[in-house]
Amino acid sequence: MLHTRLCDLLGIAFPILSAPMGPDVSGPELVAAVSHAGGLGLMQAQLHPPPLLRQAIRRVRQLTDKPFGVNFLLQFPCDEGVTVCVEERVPVVSFFWGNPASYIARVHAVGGKVCHQVGSVAAAQEAARAGVDVIIAQGVEAGGHVAGDVTTMALVPRVVDTVAPTPVVAAGGIADARGLVAALALGAEAVVLGTRFVATPEANAHPLYKHQLVTATEAETVRTTLFGHGWPDAPHRTLRTPFVEAWLGQEARGNASRPDEPVVGQTQIAGQTIPVLRFMGFPPNAVATGDIEAMDLLAGQSVGLVHEITPAATIVRDLVEGARQLIEQRLTPILVGRHA
Repeated sequence: MLHTRLCDLLGIAFPILSAPMGPDVSGPELVAAVSHAGGLGLMQAQLHPPPLLRQAIRRVRQLTDKPFGVNFLLQFPCDEGVTVCVEERVPVVSFFWGNPASYIARVHAVGGKVCHQVGSVAAAQEAARAGVDVIIAQGVEAGGHVAGDVTTMALVPRVVDTVAPTPVVAAGGIADARGLVAALALGAEAVVLGTRFVATPEANAHPLYKHQLVTATEAETVRTTLFGHGWPDAPHRTLRTPFVEAWLGQEARGNASRPDEPVVGQTQIAGQTIPVLRFMGFPPNAVATGDIEAMDLLAGQSVGLVHEITPAATIVRDLVEGARQLIEQRLTPILVGRHA
């Protein structure tokens, strides 16, 4: 059994969270699969209008009776979405890219817990003062949008020391049991995995996107602001596709949000058909069409550890069992002086 204080706080069996990958890559099926396996699935719901968000939350509950969470980017309007989560008594409401202080009391009033993701010690201190229940410390290795520029190995222990006793979760560069054990050694109470959980049958990601993940190496990502159409100057880590390589150094064009950018494809998100303009930061979901490789294939540096598409429950099981074996067979003998 691999169990931490955070597991008791959130009512989960194992200290493993799946990242809220948007706009809809981490939909109800992935969220429920991770939660049902004993972790905590987090759903990204930024573009869901309230009725469809409510529907998605209820879909998760049809698939599992375990705790789960919904995430919001504070860069964008989220009042109505948080209201739905409060009304539906979502167990965990998670935030990123801003100050969640105005929402904490509302979530706490219905017994929910609040997580907030940060990329710096200063932001962690602000979140702790606001009264969040859990702080996610995201290293610069992470895929998707990245708030800071410090590595996970350096950031996590600094945040742990600074915000104690608030529990800290490590995010960025973690894809297997070795990363889980390392994060626990740094003082984290759990880990968040994003890239690893995109490469699952349950993730609502395009098949080509998943294929690119299982064939890429850790050298094939870049932190950039290129896909800034609609959200300018927000750093994110994405795969170095030929399209990305061709435009690196011209990020200003991507951040201009020009309405005359060519359409590279089409997608459907939360019941809406949306043309995908060049430089839009929408990772291709399962129903996206067009030039998929010209879209934002978000991925972290842990992608080099992702070699196959694996069911989410198997990933959770392998993380837990692998961590247990690593501690017992590799670390405990070192402690007692029994070397192989």
